[in-house]
Amino acid sequence: MITAIVLIQVEADAIPDAAQAIADIEGVGEVYSCAGDVDLIATVKVSTHEELADLIPGRIGKVPGVLDTVTHIAFRSYSRADTESAFSIGVED
Repeated sequence: MITAIVLIQVEADAIPDAAQAIADIEGVGEVYSCAGDVDLIATVKVSTHEELADLIPGRIGKVPGVLDTVTHIAFRSYSRADTESAFSIGVED
Protein backbone atom coordinates (compact mmCIF):
# COMPACT_ATOMS: atom_id res chain seq x y z
CA MET A 1 0.00 0.00 0.00
CA ILE A 2 1.30 3.46 -0.93
CA THR A 3 0.49 6.31 1.44
CA ALA A 4 0.72 9.91 0.35
CA ILE A 5 0.11 13.20 2.07
CA VAL A 6 -1.31 15.81 -0.30
CA LEU A 7 -1.03 19.52 0.49
CA ILE A 8 -3.81 21.38 -1.32
CA GLN A 9 -4.26 25.08 -2.09
CA VAL A 10 -7.92 26.02 -2.57
CA GLU A 11 -9.82 29.23 -3.33
CA ALA A 12 -10.88 30.57 0.08
CA ASP A 13 -14.62 30.51 -0.58
CA ALA A 14 -14.45 26.94 -1.93
CA ILE A 15 -12.67 25.28 1.02
CA PRO A 16 -15.66 23.52 2.65
CA ASP A 17 -17.10 22.17 -0.62
CA ALA A 18 -13.69 21.21 -1.99
CA ALA A 19 -12.78 19.43 1.26
CA GLN A 20 -15.96 17.34 1.14
CA ALA A 21 -15.57 16.58 -2.57
CA ILE A 22 -11.99 15.41 -1.98
CA ALA A 23 -13.02 13.33 1.04
CA ASP A 24 -15.59 11.56 -1.15
CA ILE A 25 -12.94 10.40 -3.65
CA GLU A 26 -12.06 6.71 -3.39
CA GLY A 27 -8.54 6.32 -2.02
CA VAL A 28 -8.71 9.46 0.10
CA GLY A 29 -8.70 8.60 3.80
CA GLU A 30 -9.03 11.94 5.52
CA VAL A 31 -9.05 15.64 4.66
CA TYR A 32 -8.05 18.30 7.17
CA SER A 33 -8.59 22.04 6.87
CA CYS A 34 -5.69 23.86 8.45
CA ALA A 35 -3.97 27.16 9.02
CA GLY A 36 -0.63 27.88 7.42
CA ASP A 37 0.76 27.70 3.92
CA VAL A 38 -1.89 25.28 2.64
CA ASP A 39 -5.64 25.14 2.99
CA LEU A 40 -6.24 21.38 3.07
CA ILE A 41 -4.18 18.30 3.81
CA ALA A 42 -5.40 14.92 2.55
CA THR A 43 -4.14 11.43 3.26
CA VAL A 44 -4.29 9.03 0.33
CA LYS A 45 -3.77 5.26 0.22
CA VAL A 46 -3.54 3.39 -3.08
CA SER A 47 -2.05 0.13 -4.32
CA THR A 48 0.14 1.41 -7.15
CA HIS A 49 2.01 4.52 -8.22
CA GLU A 50 -0.15 4.57 -11.36
CA GLU A 51 -3.27 4.93 -9.19
CA LEU A 52 -1.60 7.78 -7.34
CA ALA A 53 -0.66 9.43 -10.63
CA ASP A 54 -4.31 9.21 -11.75
CA LEU A 55 -5.83 10.22 -8.42
CA ILE A 56 -3.89 13.40 -7.64
CA PRO A 57 -4.01 15.31 -10.94
CA GLY A 58 -6.99 13.49 -12.42
CA ARG A 59 -9.42 13.64 -9.50
CA ILE A 60 -8.17 15.89 -6.67
CA GLY A 61 -6.66 18.47 -9.03
CA LYS A 62 -9.96 18.75 -10.91
CA VAL A 63 -12.15 19.45 -7.87
CA PRO A 64 -13.68 22.93 -8.31
CA GLY A 65 -11.69 25.51 -6.36
CA VAL A 66 -8.45 23.50 -6.16
CA LEU A 67 -5.56 25.70 -7.28
CA ASP A 68 -2.49 23.53 -6.63
CA THR A 69 -1.33 20.32 -4.98
CA VAL A 70 1.99 19.12 -3.58
CA THR A 71 2.31 15.41 -2.89
CA HIS A 72 4.61 13.72 -0.38
CA ILE A 73 4.93 9.93 -0.52
CA ALA A 74 5.46 8.21 2.82
CA PHE A 75 8.22 5.60 3.10
CA ARG A 76 7.50 4.37 6.61
CA SER A 77 4.94 5.00 9.34
CA TYR A 78 5.84 5.64 12.97
CA SER A 79 3.04 5.59 15.48
CA ARG A 80 2.85 5.15 19.22
CA ALA A 81 -0.42 3.23 18.77
CA ASP A 82 1.25 0.82 16.31
CA THR A 83 4.12 0.17 18.72
CA GLU A 84 1.84 -0.35 21.70
CA SER A 85 -0.43 -2.75 19.78
CA ALA A 86 2.56 -4.76 18.54
CA PHE A 87 3.76 -5.29 22.11
CA SER A 88 0.29 -6.30 23.31
CA ILE A 89 -0.20 -9.14 20.81
CA GLY A 90 -1.10 -12.27 22.73
CA VAL A 91 -1.47 -10.44 26.01
CA GLU A 92 -4.91 -10.75 27.56
CA ASP A 93 -6.29 -8.55 30.33
